[in-house]
Amino acid sequence: MSKFRDIYKTSYCRYYSVQKLNKKVPIITCKRSEYNHYPGQTYSKFDGVKLASESWFHPKSKNDYFVIHEQSSENEYKKTSRRTFEELGLCPQLLEVMSRLEYSLPTEIQGMSFKPILQGHNTAITAETGCGKTLAYLLPIIQHILEWKPSIAEDFNSPLAVVITPSRELAAQIGDIARNICENLNINVSTLVGGRTKQKMLNPPIEYCDLLVTTLGAYSKLVTTGIYKIHNVHHVVLDEADTLLDDSFIEKLSHLLKKFSICYKVDIQTPPSGCQVTLVSATLPHELPQAVNSFVQPESLHTVTTNKIHRLLPHIPHKFIRLGKAQKPVELLKLVQADMNQRRPVMIFSNKTATCDFVSMFLNENNIECVNLNRQMIVPLKIGKLEEYSSGRVNVLSCTDIASRGLDILRTRHVINYDFPLYTADYLHRAGRTGRIGSATDCRVTNFIAWPREIQLVQKIETAVRKNLVLPNVNANIRRQIEDRIAKMSVKV
Repeated sequence: MSKFRDIYKTSYCRYYSVQKLNKKVPIITCKRSEYNHYPGQTYSKFDGVKLASESWFHPKSKNDYFVIHEQSSENEYKKTSRRTFEELGLCPQLLEVMSRLEYSLPTEIQGMSFKPILQGHNTAITAETGCGKTLAYLLPIIQHILEWKPSIAEDFNSPLAVVITPSRELAAQIGDIARNICENLNINVSTLVGGRTKQKMLNPPIEYCDLLVTTLGAYSKLVTTGIYKIHNVHHVVLDEADTLLDDSFIEKLSHLLKKFSICYKVDIQTPPSGCQVTLVSATLPHELPQAVNSFVQPESLHTVTTNKIHRLLPHIPHKFIRLGKAQKPVELLKLVQADMNQRRPVMIFSNKTATCDFVSMFLNENNIECVNLNRQMIVPLKIGKLEEYSSGRVNVLSCTDIASRGLDILRTRHVINYDFPLYTADYLHRAGRTGRIGSATDCRVTNFIAWPREIQLVQKIETAVRKNLVLPNVNANIRRQIEDRIAKMSVKV
């Protein structure tokens, strides 16, 4: 009798716990409701985590789906630090600019970054996408330029600060933001991108420049040829640093930065001595590449980070749909037509240029105006494509990962991964194109899952969310990951 009572008691408690969980708003809802996940739900060490995507390798799993719901309100996510810009130490000229631009309070990462940069520390800023990292470094740098400029002899092509980016689109965006801030501050902002570098070498630009925003390739060539001078550079910023520290760029970057006198901590007297470096990214690896030692001492980096890094943005829903390859165009058309009916601007990501081009042609053939943007396009064709979308002339952009990093297009309300990315860092950056500070409240991400490697990554993401862990393997060194994967395959063979 006692044994029966214990079994009954255990069963009742388990039933009561499930009923209590079911009254809560779920974190994950699934096509098969038995896989729903609720706040506070845990998993037995012996049974393991039950995934909605566990059976997705089987062909019969097509049309299955699950949704990771938003877990915080927009206001909660976008809340600002309690300190004002004035309390952070922003100078009167910049306080007036922030008021003109209608920035009332600094965001969390801006509040954390201002002091170490202003004090001359080498700084690594890591924070979630869309939280205001650009202003986090631009404001203290511009304040330094305001303090230093009167006592530094003006020389053409000799900036006081340089922001280096991996793409021309990001350089153009940061340049526009900087020019908007410096409009009435007597600070000259220039943007330098590739495409006509040889022409610039034959017919060099001659301009007075205080803040230069540039791509790595173009700047490296013009510094090497002596067209741009570095003796006055006291700030170097690597925006999207994880990409610039990737094996694809690191050799050229390291060769360039060895030319600068980067110090452990810059003496911020006027004029300053030495140069300080700032690394900025949403997915900066915990362990920096060994090559970083060639231009900066890693222990000198003052790390600034938030508690939301390497996690899915909590204020937008993420839907994952298991599809067959042949189902993807039909599902895409259905989603984009619904977006157009609701006037929701949408970005569609593909892994390959050919797929990016196909998506654009397919949608245009179905009377949905769409522009495409990818890295393989020649420069004259690239120019203006992003502007057509960001300005609102076109509401659909088909793109590869060239548009996934740093671009602050507030009007994007839906991101569709037509091809699911192969790396966690890429997913975080793509998803970060929507739900940014200042965006609408009804933003979302939809993912098409078709191939085994995609399913493997989805299962890692789902597991991390169910166990409330950071996402695994957030490492942007794509070339090295590919080489490691090939090496492992070779060993197996």
